[in-house]
Amino acid sequence: MQNFLRFLETSYSAYQAVENARELLLANGFEEFQEADPWDISEGGKYFVIRGGSAIIAFKVSGGNYFKIVASHTDSPCLKLKESPVISAEKFSKLNVEPYGGGLWYTFFDRPLKLAGRVIRERGQSLVSESYVSDFDLVIPSLAVHMQRDVNDKFAPNPQVDLLPLLGMGEIDFNALLENPVAFDLYLGSDEKPFYSGAKGEFVHSPRIDNLSSVYSSIRSLIDAEPLEGVTVAACLDSEEVGSRTRSGAGGDFLRTTLTRIAEARDFFGEDFHRAVSESFLISLDNAHSVHPNHQEKCDPTSRAVLGGGIVIKGHAGGAYTTDALSSAIVKKIFEKNDVPYQCFYNRSDMRSGGTLGSISLGRISILSADLGLAQLAMHSAVECVAAEDFETLLKGLKAFYQTRLSLKGDSVTID
Repeated sequence: MQNFLRFLETSYSAYQAVENARELLLANGFEEFQEADPWDISEGGKYFVIRGGSAIIAFKVSGGNYFKIVASHTDSPCLKLKESPVISAEKFSKLNVEPYGGGLWYTFFDRPLKLAGRVIRERGQSLVSESYVSDFDLVIPSLAVHMQRDVNDKFAPNPQVDLLPLLGMGEIDFNALLENPVAFDLYLGSDEKPFYSGAKGEFVHSPRIDNLSSVYSSIRSLIDAEPLEGVTVAACLDSEEVGSRTRSGAGGDFLRTTLTRIAEARDFFGEDFHRAVSESFLISLDNAHSVHPNHQEKCDPTSRAVLGGGIVIKGHAGGAYTTDALSSAIVKKIFEKNDVPYQCFYNRSDMRSGGTLGSISLGRISILSADLGLAQLAMHSAVECVAAEDFETLLKGLKAFYQTRLSLKGDSVTID
């Protein structure tokens, strides 16, 4: 658990999340590929590839001509810096930012925020992307209640006015502060440290649980699993919080291209590759809303998730989640065979459902899939909450998935 919490704490943006995942994979014997280089893949090999610094796909190669994939996303709601971001206000300097994703923005006030992401620097004749994490914190100060007497009755932060963090006193040369980069992708994310709460320490709180709990658990389970058959894949993609429509997101071709190259390296050409895809299975892993103890009326009357109830299987009639009867049955049987607790979740029928990367990735490569995740409170807050026991259950469930033999022929499935 401590390694997981350290991952959450230091993965301030998608770039640091991928950097941390890379170090974890290298430490466990995985070989790094570059997209621009030839790939030499061998049976029993362990590999990974990174795109754009913010998406990573790792895989193990075992016997069997099909894929078992867990897909998650590396990004979380935060604030993104604009170009020439410094604004002078009286004797203050503040940063011009815009919302990235649908954050619970009032939770970002009066708490430490870290500036992180990547900067592009000129090194000789080359432009080089480098990870960046500030050695200082920034804060968005609240306006005092005396100046907004109705704040406890209603408060809707104006992103251009209220969400601008203080950079410091006086005029500040931001480019000099960053050592004069050519360009940057920089974000402000919560720098709160993970902590436990509850009479028995049963709750875990941290920034970016959505969705770095899925990223870490998929990578950790892939490392620990001993697959009997199939190519096992952890695909950690970017940009889900803003629609996935980027080259490193589920709406791009990163996953399809990687699977194609694996197949070609193993001599699955043409029709054989499409047959392999038809026999494959994908878990879209992103968290679900738990019943809130103060607002139980917000959840479905019968299909509701709760902290401590096990892995959540998510369904939606409109296709926001990819689970259908067949994929749900496969997941349930794998979990039951391995004593992994699970629960089923639907949104209330009179509430709009959230979506995730599963349905988007199906537009690029069509694989039978199910949407799963952890039950979570305070989703998209600067500090989110899950049950500690559910995270351990998730590791057990994903490892069981990776180690299961699946024989999928049309609508007939054998699970071993």
